[in-house]
This record gives sequence, C-alpha cells and structure tokens, in this order.
Amino acid sequence: MSDSSESRVHDPRGPVHSGLGDQINLIFEEFTKGRQGRSPRLLAEDQLLWVWQRFVHPSGFGKARRTLAETSTVLLDGAPGSGRTSAASVLLHELRRDVGSFHELLPDEEGESLLDPYLVGDEDRILLDLASADEPRWTEVLEELPSFRKTVLDHRAHLVVVLPLRRTDRLPVELDRHRVEIFRPRGMEVLLRHLRQDGLPQADRVRSVPAVSDFLDTPRPMREIAEFASLIVRAQAAARAEDSFIDWCQSARAAMADRGPQVAKHVAAMTGGPQRALLLTTAMLHGAHADAVHSATTLLLRAVDHPKDDRPLLEHADLAMRLEEVSAGLTQHGAVRFKELEYDAAVRTHFWDHRPDLREHLGTWVGRAVDLTGPVLSPDDRCHVVQRLSDQYLRTGRCEELASLAEQWTAVPTTARRLRAAAQALERGLLDERHGRSFRDKVYDWSRNDRLGEPLAQVLVEVCAEVIAVQHPDQALVRLHHLTRRERRITRARDALGRLMQEDHRLRRRMLHRLVSRPTSWPADIDLFLETSDPAALTDVGGRARSLLDETVVRDQLIAGWGMVFGRLPLSAWDKHVRNWLHTACSDEHHTDPLLDVLVSGAAGRGEVFGALYATARRAEPTAPGGRKHGSALTDLLLRKISTAQGIRQPPPRHTSEETTS
Repeated sequence: MSDSSESRVHDPRGPVHSGLGDQINLIFEEFTKGRQGRSPRLLAEDQLLWVWQRFVHPSGFGKARRTLAETSTVLLDGAPGSGRTSAASVLLHELRRDVGSFHELLPDEEGESLLDPYLVGDEDRILLDLASADEPRWTEVLEELPSFRKTVLDHRAHLVVVLPLRRTDRLPVELDRHRVEIFRPRGMEVLLRHLRQDGLPQADRVRSVPAVSDFLDTPRPMREIAEFASLIVRAQAAARAEDSFIDWCQSARAAMADRGPQVAKHVAAMTGGPQRALLLTTAMLHGAHADAVHSATTLLLRAVDHPKDDRPLLEHADLAMRLEEVSAGLTQHGAVRFKELEYDAAVRTHFWDHRPDLREHLGTWVGRAVDLTGPVLSPDDRCHVVQRLSDQYLRTGRCEELASLAEQWTAVPTTARRLRAAAQALERGLLDERHGRSFRDKVYDWSRNDRLGEPLAQVLVEVCAEVIAVQHPDQALVRLHHLTRRERRITRARDALGRLMQEDHRLRRRMLHRLVSRPTSWPADIDLFLETSDPAALTDVGGRARSLLDETVVRDQLIAGWGMVFGRLPLSAWDKHVRNWLHTACSDEHHTDPLLDVLVSGAAGRGEVFGALYATARRAEPTAPGGRKHGSALTDLLLRKISTAQGIRQPPPRHTSEETTS
C-alpha cells in the first residue's frame, strides 16, 4: 500500500492489547546487552577496527591510499577473493575523524537514485560495493558517478567503489584515473595476522606445520583463511593438555573437510529415535549444560510425536552412556561437547539436508526450547540454538521460511524469550553476506503493513535500530519512519528514529527531505517534522564547517515543513515548538535571522498565521534567554520581518519600560 495515498485502510479490529509491554522491554535489554550501550555509529567503527587489525596490505594498496587521499575517490579492481571489500573498509577506516560517519550505499526501495546526493554528509566515508552488480546497475552508476563525485568533494567526503567483477564497458577516461587494481596478499601472512590478533601462542610456528601448508597450497579466498584461523583458535581452546600446536592445526584442517559421509554412517548405525534425538539436540545445543541437553531432547521427541519410553526409569541408560553412543562427552563444568571439532556443524547439516520432514518440527521445537525454565539453559545457549537453526535456513536459501518462523514466534500469545529469539533470527538473516538484502527487503515490507502485530512491530524496531543502522543507517531510517507512522499506543519507533537522527546530522537532513518532498496525510509525519526540526540540532555545528540551518536546501525544506504545520495544525499544537525556535533565535545570534526567516516564510503570507506568530512571540518574552529585554527585542525583529513580508512600512523598534526609565 502506498504511503503517499490519501486514503488508508487500518485494522478494523482496533488496537490489540497483548499485555507484552514488560516482555518487549526485556527484548531490548537482552538484545542490546552485548553492545554495551554503544551507538550504531560506534559499532560500525568497531567492525572497521576489527577488519583493520587483521588486514594484510595487498599489492596496490599504497597506490589506492594515495589516490583516495588526493582525489577523494578510488575505484578498486581485482580478482575474486583478492580482498577488495576488506581493502575498501580499511581505506575508509584510516580516514576516520570526529566528524562524519562510515556507511554503505545501497539501492533505495522508493524510487530514489543509488547515488542520491542526500546520502552524503560532511566528511563522510562512503562505500559502494558493486562486486556483484549486474550490467544495468553498473550502467546506471556509470552515468551518475561523475556528478556524485562532485557532491562528495563539496562535502569533503571520501568514496571507495568496489568495481563489478564482470563488466563489458571500459571506464571513461575521467573515472579510469581513479581505478587501482588490488592483488591477493600471501595466504600465510593473512593467516599469521589473524592468529596473532586472536592471541594464539606460538602463532609463528604455523609456517612449518604440514596441515597448514596443505591447506594453503590451494589459493583460498580471504574469508576461508579467516575461517581456518578461527578453527585453529577453537581447537586450541578445546584441546587436551597433551595436545600440541601441530595437533590444533591438524584438528582445524580436519574440521574443514567434508564430514557428510562420516555423519551419515554414524546416524545409520543408530538403533532408534531417542539416540538420533540426542545426537541432533547435542548438535543444536553444543556447549550447553547436560541438564539442558537432556530436557531439550525430551522436548524434541515430544515435538515429533515419538512414542514415550514406558520402561521403568531406572532401566534407562544414564546420560553419560547415551552421550558416549553419539560420540559426545561432558566437560569438567558439565557442558556437552562432541569429541571432534566442528562435528556439531556436520550433524546439523546432515539432518537438515537429509530429513526435510524434520524442518518444520525443528522450528517449533526451538520456539519451545528457548522457553525452557531453569538456570541450566543460559541466554547464550538460547541465542546459539536460534543462530544454528537460522544458519540452516540461510545456507539453503530459505529466507522467506526463516522470516515466517520469526513472525510465528511473535504471534500472540508469545513470551519475552520467543520475541528475543525472533529478533535474533532476523539479526542472523540481516547480517548474512548473501541474504542480508532479502531480509532488509522483508523488514521494509513488514514496516509498511497496516495490520502488523504489535509484538512483531517492536521486534522490527529493535533490529532496525540495533542491526540495520550499523552498516545501513539510511535504510534503518526509512523502515523506522514507516513503523512510526503505524504506531498506536507506544512510541518506540519514533524514539529510535530520534536517536538515529541525533547521532548523524546527515540523517536529520534526509528525514526532512522525506517529510517535505512527498507530503502525505499520515498524522505522524507532521509530529515527526516538529521533532526533526529541533532548532538546537539544526544550529549545532558540532565540529563541521557549517550547521544544517546554514544550508540553503535545508532552509527550503524547513520553510515547506512549517508551511504544512501552519496549514494543518491549530495554534495549540505548534505554539510550544515556535516558542522553542524563538528562544533559540534569542540565544544564538549567528542564527537569529535564519530562524525567524524560516518561520515567516513558512507562514506564506497568511495574515492569521502572522498574527499567531507575533502573539506567541509576545507570550514567550518573559521566559526568553537573557530575560524579557532580549525577548522583546526579538519580537520587534520578528514584527519587522512580518511587515516586510506583507509589504508594510516597518514600525520603529518598541522600547521596554526598563529602557525608558533609564
């Protein structure tokens, strides 16, 4: 349904009181705990720092750095697996400043250009990854890139473009001078850098390990080398005291091999459903406490309607024996683990691929498992089981089914833990390299649904504000805007939108553009304009060369926005906002004239609005910064501007009684 439509159909049933307020608060607390209160902007910088710490400069990187410094733009070329995207991120990380932010350009869902000038803020660092772009997209970018570069230069920003792998057209001469080819760094150096950064002892010994040489004999993409390094670190963490560095590397190498036939043979040798249920539960809850694995196994058997074992309890095999049968055991802390590294992943893959009839039951089972009570199933365990199930959907390209499962977990009646699981499943999809765009599209479609359930809406607010906003703040802003329009009793989406704009003046400019360039009848939009046009934020320079209010385009948007406010709302609805503008104008001499000019121009010559503005200014005088004298002087200035707008001869300045007696 189009948001520009004048008529809308809302849920005829009215608001649904689900009683989930406290539970939704719990989602936010748990979901954001790992972020330690850090903003999306700081989290994006943390991610860039992580890449930078593990990055090995490839051949061509120095030239790319010089080109970017000299021209504010570099176009990275190179073979697949050469690390161009990481190189782009590192180049932009090296330019970090207190002003500006890092963000990636993405296709817009609402008909705007990929290279929209509004996407560029002062001193921003911008990534345009076209590695997988098709020919039509590349042709579109080629046409717009020269003019977009001018916008980048005007804002003292920097742009790194990762060029398409397959393109037929040669670059125009004016762009070809910005092209730099990146060549794949040596795999051994990349592996060493990862191991050192992860604090692995004896990392330098990796050069002489046969398993490592065997792995690196074949040219590998950078992400495979990073995965191998991670496996070596995990092998060391799970190793016995007598295991050596060579053993860790051999274990990691074996973990990267195809274990499908091994697992298939293992499952085929099992005698019954309870054994297979324990094997699968151990894989899904790998590392959880034995009590949790036992309870979840019982839950899985119940989910698939397996007949109950009616033997007397003491005739059942104990858990240690049953775990031995599935090649697992207990750690000294009571956690269940397989004996071989990454065997849990191979088991999950086997059951997902070869038992398609189990997939729907697994979704139901995980939804119930996260609700298991007791301290033995930790929040991390719940998070891991959701992630492991989500990874199977994503590995096999079942994005729509995973999204449907997350929606199912939010259906009333639900619980705080299930809502958290839904948020974590969507987070997994949004962060997936191949399918992230599909999930952003799904969140967009949900955000425009007038019948969206309140629990799902609040989960979407959270993933927009905490996940999408990190790398793609513009897309987070669009989705939060749609969710804000449809909020009923609560204002979580609006609050999240406000925090997003508070962090980045470019997003405030973009929000103003959305509100005034395509006016709608949504009541929330006028309220959003009044919040977005906070004069303190508009006049704050914040280390930049100029404030938003100093930009001609922004002043024009504000004039149009105030025109909508004056035309649609009564005085009582905008009086306090105008007072705020007047007080800011009184205390900020640099912006006094532009603030008043915007208000006067927004009145668009309407006498009744001029009169209301003047009356509001008179009432605001006693509380003006600096006292009534300053307030009175500002009112006189406003009156002169109103008179000028009406073509009336300007009256002399009004004097206060204090000035007369002196």
